[in-house]
Amino acid sequence: MADYTIPHISSLKSSPSAFFTRPPFSSEIERRRRYNLTRALAHTLDRVNVLGDDGDYGHTGCVNALSWAQDGDILLSASDDTTVRIWGIDSRNNVQEYPFVCRSTIDTGHRANIFSAKMLPLSSRIATAAGDGQVRILDVSAALSIRAGYGDTQTEFSSSQSCIRVIRCHHDSVKKIITEGSPDLFLSVSEDGSVRQHDLRTSHSCGAESCPAPLVDIGHELSALSLSPLVPYQFVVAGEGSYGYLFDRRYLRRTIEHDWGMVPQAGKEPTTCVRKFGRERSSSDKRVRRDHITGARMSKSNGHEVLFSYSGDGVYLFSTKDEPKVNEDFFRGSQSPLHAEVRFYYNEIIPDISPREVRTEGADESGEQDRTPQRAVLSLFDHLVSSSHEVDPRPDVPIVMPRRRYTGARNVMTVKDVNFLGPDDEWVVSGSDDGNLFVWNKDSSTLQGIYEGDSSVVNVIEGHPHLPLLAVSGIDTTVKLFASTGLPSVFSRMDNAEQIINANRRLGSTRFRRYDISALLQEDPDSMGSEGIPTRVTECIGQ
Repeated sequence: MADYTIPHISSLKSSPSAFFTRPPFSSEIERRRRYNLTRALAHTLDRVNVLGDDGDYGHTGCVNALSWAQDGDILLSASDDTTVRIWGIDSRNNVQEYPFVCRSTIDTGHRANIFSAKMLPLSSRIATAAGDGQVRILDVSAALSIRAGYGDTQTEFSSSQSCIRVIRCHHDSVKKIITEGSPDLFLSVSEDGSVRQHDLRTSHSCGAESCPAPLVDIGHELSALSLSPLVPYQFVVAGEGSYGYLFDRRYLRRTIEHDWGMVPQAGKEPTTCVRKFGRERSSSDKRVRRDHITGARMSKSNGHEVLFSYSGDGVYLFSTKDEPKVNEDFFRGSQSPLHAEVRFYYNEIIPDISPREVRTEGADESGEQDRTPQRAVLSLFDHLVSSSHEVDPRPDVPIVMPRRRYTGARNVMTVKDVNFLGPDDEWVVSGSDDGNLFVWNKDSSTLQGIYEGDSSVVNVIEGHPHLPLLAVSGIDTTVKLFASTGLPSVFSRMDNAEQIINANRRLGSTRFRRYDISALLQEDPDSMGSEGIPTRVTECIGQ
């Protein structure tokens, strides 16, 4: 076996992927490539480049989407500034590690933040998704023909020069696009609760009744979508709620349900939900939150492992091969998740008044209790959440429990994606509200690295398909590149791992996400009804 070496940039001047794919190709070469890549990623990473600056070069808004394209030769980035930028290697730069520079800037024509941008395979087209509810198709053949290697020079393309199609099938923000190995087919997921398949070989005029039926209409907001090229007929989807869902797109619905051990049922949906993924929840756990899954990822190396990132919690690893488990504690308890969350945070904020003191304080001779502010708040909370029990849109689908949990990062403020890393998905990576990038060993759940990836929040991490290289973005207007360098890491924060993890745990557990309690405490006692229920409800403050 060849010794592990990190490729020098001189080997990558013409194409980043060329180092690993030059002929003659054989299974032995592929085995060595994967071995070297795994060895490299096992080492400490460091920041090797920053794409963009605070001036006129690069994006001018938060970078929400990253995607490697053309086998890793280019990097796509998309932003709140509604542009897509194409980054490629500067072939003249022999000094900078991984000298990616901006080739082209494309004005997409979107009227809101772009959340996803993907190059359609075997084509020169990019599909973008944004908060305006639109999916746009861009022909970027002219942009791709521009060679990198001219410093900060970037060619700009207008929407009229590049946009060839606008799809308006969704009715709310479109959060994710997933390609399927075809230049014409791709999936999109939206906060309108639907997953749609788009075929660019057909056309229609988007309208109330003219759009094709969605593959999935889940009944609540969705934001995460993923599939594996090894099992392209399956995909996972998640968003608001406690569960991620596995759907099977193969036809013959009753046969699919039988194969997955389910009772066949009649239905007209073009897809079949065959599994749900959920966390175990003990009724004694007081820190139950209203669940929201912000990221999902299916393994590219084995096709059955699935990651879900829970807001206010950690990252969980599941497997589609695991048998469903019946866990009575998962369903037990008379309080809804929001009800338990409200009670928990009330006790955190007003810890000095015990339940007994609240019950007895101010009681008159008839046993009537004073309507203290504390009782008023609890009554208001009970009233607000009495009907907030989560409705499961797929109650008959078996639930699979997680294999592992990865903790330390903080996922509360923004929507965090999650990803596998390595040729065999050996690691799990996630951003964090503290501006750091977290790396865990997938099998042991141990924390391998913490790296400063953003001045505020890291949201997106995409590993290069062939190189020990990661693209990282978040609230900053720049994209950071991390790689194995073989040198001490300047941007590693593992020396402060304990303090970082403790701070994330403390801030993640005390931030009250759903209600402005200070406003509720100021509720006028005169507005309380005869049963202690407020007749005037202060506006709730959402996340």
